[in-house]
Amino acid sequence: MARVRRGRLRLAGLIAVVLGIALWSTGAFGSGGATKGDPRGPDSRTSAGNGSAGNGSAGNGSATNAAAAGSGISGPSGAHMAPGPNLAPGSDPSALPGNLLIADKANDRLIVVNPRGDITWEFPRPGDLAPGQSFRVPDDAFFSPDAKVIVATEEDDYVISVIDIATHRIVYRYGTPGMPGSGPNQVHNPDDALLLPNHDLLAADIKNCRILLIGPGQHTPRRVYGTTTSACHHDPPSHYGSPNGAFPMTNGHYLVTEINGDWVDELGLNGSIYGSTHPPNAAYPSDTNEVSPGVYLTADYSNPGQIETFTSQGQLLWRFKPTGANALNQPSLALPLPNGDIVVNDDYNHRVIVVDPRTNTIVWQYGHTHQAGVLPGYLRIPDGVDLAPPHSLTGTHATTMGLP
Repeated sequence: MARVRRGRLRLAGLIAVVLGIALWSTGAFGSGGATKGDPRGPDSRTSAGNGSAGNGSAGNGSATNAAAAGSGISGPSGAHMAPGPNLAPGSDPSALPGNLLIADKANDRLIVVNPRGDITWEFPRPGDLAPGQSFRVPDDAFFSPDAKVIVATEEDDYVISVIDIATHRIVYRYGTPGMPGSGPNQVHNPDDALLLPNHDLLAADIKNCRILLIGPGQHTPRRVYGTTTSACHHDPPSHYGSPNGAFPMTNGHYLVTEINGDWVDELGLNGSIYGSTHPPNAAYPSDTNEVSPGVYLTADYSNPGQIETFTSQGQLLWRFKPTGANALNQPSLALPLPNGDIVVNDDYNHRVIVVDPRTNTIVWQYGHTHQAGVLPGYLRIPDGVDLAPPHSLTGTHATTMGLP
């Protein structure tokens, strides 16, 4: 009987994946028919209303956010929480406005932790993957604008995966796991894939020297920004020097970071470039994003590393480059928080930290510095973060994200 039961579970899992892919292709998981003015689109998975759960400025409906809260994804701010045992000593939960998604790369998992350090959601759990399916080295992970799916970029496995939060299933993939390339359904070190409000995917493709725009459920790019080549160099819009991210701006454009030559470009999805600058003294700029109009934030993926804010003209505004025991070791992403703090994944220190720029101190930390692990409180090369809805990257930019 046990063998029959396992067979039924496998069949049920396969049916769920096939159904998920079909729904993804038709846009049923997201806002395929939404316009820029209304990024939410139809939401068939409503829940009993928590009227305060919505964030109108972020473009997320209250039902969507209530569903995310019920799944363990979203949760309250840490304002009235005491730090739990999984946090580093001295951590202040009030630094976070809610839960935090972490791409725990070398542990092959995604986790969501609340401000006190409890794990509230994890992927994959036993049984989440279909027979023959893998989920390896997630490099980045971001919520969709409607908070229904997570887009995980498995950079070193050459695939982008879309994970349905409610079902814990991979419902769409672009790329072939373990097989780099530049043809249809192929990428070579993809990075920072984001879902747009119209359900297109936007992703940097580092070693193919390009940025891809991919239609819902498609396996051929809708548009390629740059020239597909292995000879990456800075000459936008025709060539990009190993682009490692394209992050939304409030004016509808996207910030593209080029590793080669230390460049940041302002790209419109019409293909136009509206300006380029150098992050000041960054040896390996990574995942530059906008703090406010004209103010950018980047991580320097170096050892020792740094994070910094600077103007669109390349003028340094602030830098965090600690020395000694707290020196950063190849941080790859820093994101601004609503309270002015900055959350950073400090990859090779195996920790995620929150930095207060007013005091230049670490005020919250999940993970043990210099110690990798998989138990609660430990990470192994965390390579990406996103705030849980309604504070997620694409959620807060949903009403201003540029569309093709």
